[in-house]
Formats: sequence, C-alpha cells, structure tokens
Amino acid sequence: MEPTHITGADWLQGPHVYALFSSYGMTSKQISQLFVVGFGSSMVFGTVIGSFADKLGRKFNCILYGVLYGVDCLAKHVPSYWVLMCGRLAGGMATSILFSAFESWVICEHDKRGFSKTLLSDLFSNAVLANSLVAIFAGLVAQVMATKYGFIAPFSLSLLLLIATSGMICCSWTENYGVISGNIKLSAILQGIQVIRHDPKVLCLGLIQSLFEASMYSFVLEWTPALTPDSQMGIKTVDENIPHGWIFASFMVSVMLGSHVFKFLSKVDSVESFMRPIFGVAAVSLITPIIAPKNQSVIFVGFLVFEFCVGLFWPAMGVLRSKYVPESTRATVMNIFRVPLNLIVIILLVQDLTLPSVFCCCVVFLIICCAVQQWLFHLSTHCSGSTNEIKGDADSETCDVIRPV
Repeated sequence: MEPTHITGADWLQGPHVYALFSSYGMTSKQISQLFVVGFGSSMVFGTVIGSFADKLGRKFNCILYGVLYGVDCLAKHVPSYWVLMCGRLAGGMATSILFSAFESWVICEHDKRGFSKTLLSDLFSNAVLANSLVAIFAGLVAQVMATKYGFIAPFSLSLLLLIATSGMICCSWTENYGVISGNIKLSAILQGIQVIRHDPKVLCLGLIQSLFEASMYSFVLEWTPALTPDSQMGIKTVDENIPHGWIFASFMVSVMLGSHVFKFLSKVDSVESFMRPIFGVAAVSLITPIIAPKNQSVIFVGFLVFEFCVGLFWPAMGVLRSKYVPESTRATVMNIFRVPLNLIVIILLVQDLTLPSVFCCCVVFLIICCAVQQWLFHLSTHCSGSTNEIKGDADSETCDVIRPV
C-alpha cells in the first residue's frame, strides 16, 4: 500500500483540482480535456512504468513518482492551458506508479522478511485506516490553506511534501524487484498478459478493479458539480462557496469507517464472499444523483455510503491481489488492469455526458462488479487446483475445471 506521507501529498490536491482549473477561467470542456490527458497518459505509459517497477526496482519507481507528481504540482501554478496539459501528462504517469509500485514494494518486503500471509489483511486494513486519517487531515488543511491563500496554496504544500518524502524513500528504503531478466518493456508485459489469460481469478480481479475504479474516478471528477445547486439539470458548474475541503474530509471519514469494518468482516468471512453485496450497495448509493438531482442532502448521503464502500474495496483488493497475482509481475499486471480503467474514464469524459448520464454509467459498472465478484467467489470455492499462495512464476496453478455446486 502507499505510505501515508506520499498519499498525503496527493490528498492535499484532491479537493481543489476542479475548482483551481475553474478559477483559471477554464471552461468545462477544457477541464474535461485536462482530465482526459491525465487518464490517457496513465493508460499509455502505465504498463511500461509497471515493467520499470518490476525490472528496475520498486524503490526507484517510487522516487520517480515524487519527481513526476512534483512536475504536475509546479505546472498547476501556471494559469496556462498548455502548461497544465504538460503537468497532467506527468501526473498521469505518476498515478500509475502510485497505485502499483508502492503496493508491490510492500508485499515483496513483507514476504522477504518472512511475515505470515495472514497478516496482510490487517496490514492493508490498517494502511487504509491510516491513509483515511491522513486524507481527513489533508482535506482540512487544504480547506484552510485555500481559504486564506487561494486554491493554489494546497498544491504548493503538496510539492514541499513530495520533495521531503521522496528524499526519505531514497535514503531509508531497500530495493526489491520482480523479474529482472529480458527486455524491460516487452517480456514483463507479455508475462503479465499471460497471467491474466491463464488464470480466470486474475481476470476477475482485473475486471473488478477496472470497473470499480472507473466509477470511483468518475465520482471524483463529478462530486463537485453534483453538489452544486446549479448543476441539478446536468449543467456542470462550480460554486466556490462550497466547502470542498470539509466535504472531502467527510468522504475520508466514511472511507476510514469502511476500512475499520473490513478488519471485522475479514475475520468472520472470506474477502471473496463478503465483497459481493458491497458492490451492490455501492451501485445503490450512486443512484441518488439520478433519482433526487435537486436534493443535495440526499446526494451527499449517497456519496458518503459510496465512500464507505471504497474504504472496504481498497484493502479487499490488496488482499486478493496478494493471493492471486504472481510476485514476479505484480506491478506490471496491476498497471495492465489500469488500461481499461483509464479507457473507460476517457470515453466518459470525451462524451461530455450530463451528470445523470455519468452516474447511470457508474451504476451499471458497479452492478457488473457485483456479478464478477460472484464469479470470483465461485472460482475460489468450487474450482479444482485452487491455491491460497501465489508462487513466483506466471504459471502458478489456476482453476481450469469447475466442479458442480
């Protein structure tokens, strides 16, 4: 999982990205284009960066994250469309690292030190809990900074934090690798694709991650206009008086509660089992902007429930990836998962859909997640040759023959 000081730099920016672009006089279309470039960059360069992490080192990639995201922060200080565009290119690559290299480093280090696999559930849950606390604090700090010094202030603070924490990683972390032989780009990517093709459980994880995170990112892009009174009829506007930081902090409280509930659920049932209804609850929660577009209170409650589900999702996926995704190509496989995720978000953005239409798509994605999770549960409990520990090669046992229920 990502260390809290690194995600703190990310959380400082989260509440005010849309608002900052709007304050620079960017139109809704231009803002969508900036987000498209960020997701496109993550999609195009993500798998290559993943292979860098497995072959050149996860620590190296984590330092590279700080550099790339720092460039994005610097670009946000310039109210120029093209400078912001360059920043989004760097930011998209940094996002691919954030959601792959850090987790790969932690799991590898966990195994190298001989800790029990059963401890990973607590590790991921505690990481999400700590991350949520940092996010709450970051949201409050971002609100205070933005109120006193303008929307750009949180990004300046984030830049300083990125510089400090990248230096700390450089000096104190050990390096670990996945597969270190062969062509950096091609062999790791091909091995990752082979893992997904030959293990339906890994394919399930990829589908769930892509669809759920596509819904999550769409939500991240749309919650600000969705909670703006003038957006009821699908017209995306931003009210600068909305307390973005406070709202963001409230979302993070819900994420924290979700991660805490995950610790309890993981002790009484398997992750494959209890995540099935969670995706259904998430789908229902995002219906609120569709059925009650003029009621910001109802929408806000629905968003809180969705964030609660996000708090369950993060540690659940970490545990499932540690069980089913091979160590040798973990970062690569995780970034391959992000290709359809980014493609989905880009398609939604370029269509310039109304708010209700965007949330309709999210609801459909989450319903599919629920169905795929059921498939994963079936594979994990009724397949021959299933295994609880992933060995370090891409040809680990898979479920090929399904027994009757």
